[in-house]
Amino acid sequence: MPNATAQKPRIISIANQKGGVGKTTTTINLAAALAELGFKVLVIDLDPQGNASTGLGIGSSARDITTYDLLVDDVDLNKAIQLSSTENLSIIPATTDLSSADMELFSNDNRSSLLKQALRSNSMKDKSFDYILIDCPPSLSLLTVNAMVASDSVLVPLQSEFFALEGLSQLMLTIREVRQTANPGLRIEGVVLTMYDQRNNLSQMVDEDAREHLGELVFATRIPRNVRVSEAPSFAQPVLAYDTNSKGAIAYRDLAKEMRDRHTKAA
Repeated sequence: MPNATAQKPRIISIANQKGGVGKTTTTINLAAALAELGFKVLVIDLDPQGNASTGLGIGSSARDITTYDLLVDDVDLNKAIQLSSTENLSIIPATTDLSSADMELFSNDNRSSLLKQALRSNSMKDKSFDYILIDCPPSLSLLTVNAMVASDSVLVPLQSEFFALEGLSQLMLTIREVRQTANPGLRIEGVVLTMYDQRNNLSQMVDEDAREHLGELVFATRIPRNVRVSEAPSFAQPVLAYDTNSKGAIAYRDLAKEMRDRHTKAA
C-alpha cells in the first residue's frame, strides 16, 4: 500500500540501450498504473527526445525548467517538478538541450552522481513520493549512468523480437560496473516483455528464451502489441486514460500490481 510514512521513494531506471523496445511507453504507463493504485509517482524524463514529457501532456512551451537545468545548472528540484494531468503523477520534463549534457558535464568530477545528489537534496524530503521512474535514453551514456547511480534498481523492457536477448549483455555489464564503482545496492528490478504477440511463434520463442536464461527476473506480465498503446502518446495521455479498457491498459495495470506485490513480499 502507499506509505503515509517518510520512507524514501523507490527509484527505478527504465533502461535498454536498444531503441524502439517500449522503454518510454513502459515508463509512462507503469507510472500511471502505479498512480492509479494510489502511489505518489514522479517520472524523470532523462531522454533528450522528451517523449515521456509529451506522453504525459507536457508540451514544449511548458518545459521551462527541465532535467538539463537540474543536472547542468543545479536548479532547485521543486522548480523542476510539474504536475501531470494524471492524479498522483508528477514529472520533470526534458528537451533536446539534454543531448549536450554529456559534453557539458565531462569536466565535472561528480558527473556520474549529479542526479543522485539532486534526488537526495532537502527539496525532495517533503515530496513523499512512493516511486520515482527514470526514463533513460536509448544509449549507455553519461545520462544513463547518472540514472543508475541514483537508482535502487533497473527495469529492462525487452522487445519480443529476434536478437532481443543479444543486447542485454552490454546493459548487464554496465549495471555490474555501476554496482562495483558507484552504487553497490543497484539491482535488476526485472525484465518485462513488450510488443508481445501470442499468435507469433517468434514472440513465444523470445519469451521462452528469456525465462530460461533469466528465470524469475522476467515478469509474468507481458505487454501486448496493441494499437491503443501506440496511439495514446499522440493524444498526450497514458493508455490507461486514452482507452482504459484496452488490452494495453489492462497489461500495464497487471505489471504495476505484480511490481507492488514483489515489493510487498520483499519488505
